[in-house]
Amino acid sequence: MIIERLSQEHRNIEKLLAILERELEVFDRGDRPDYEVIHAVISYFEVYPEVYHHPQEDLVFAKLRVRDPAAAAKVGDLAREHQKGAQLLRRVAQAVDSVLADREILREDVDIIVRDFVAHERRHMMMEDRDFFPAALRVLKPQDWTEIASAATSHKDPLFSDIAEGRFNALRAHILRLEQEAEADRK
Repeated sequence: MIIERLSQEHRNIEKLLAILERELEVFDRGDRPDYEVIHAVISYFEVYPEVYHHPQEDLVFAKLRVRDPAAAAKVGDLAREHQKGAQLLRRVAQAVDSVLADREILREDVDIIVRDFVAHERRHMMMEDRDFFPAALRVLKPQDWTEIASAATSHKDPLFSDIAEGRFNALRAHILRLEQEAEADRK
């Protein structure tokens, strides 16, 4: 089911946002964060949501607009939201590049830029989970889902699937380590 996959992708994205926040805490303390992991997170956000996740949502949203314009209006301008996320991500990438190149950038500016991106992504996903996905599930017809599925590109998540791309290996290992640490803390 398309909405189930989109929801699972939101949970995966949340893991990445939590990793960005952890690395930012290391940076804020004045220590050196794992820039390989940060670059992998940025790279993931540059590729996967833009190329796969958002186009899927756009297909669902187009059907929702036809079936229930009021529900679509409540969701708002999804494309603009996605563009804003991409702009904020570019700012994160530029800030990280500036730090690594020893260009003048205030620590607090880096902090604000990263936190703005994380907050935007969380607000956006919360709105989709709360308003968009339930409305789509409520009003779209079986034929709509069939058309969406046939129009959508089949894809595997390059990070959270069995065929993970090599460039995400460090990030995958980092996520697994954090999940194991969290599990150990619960015991």
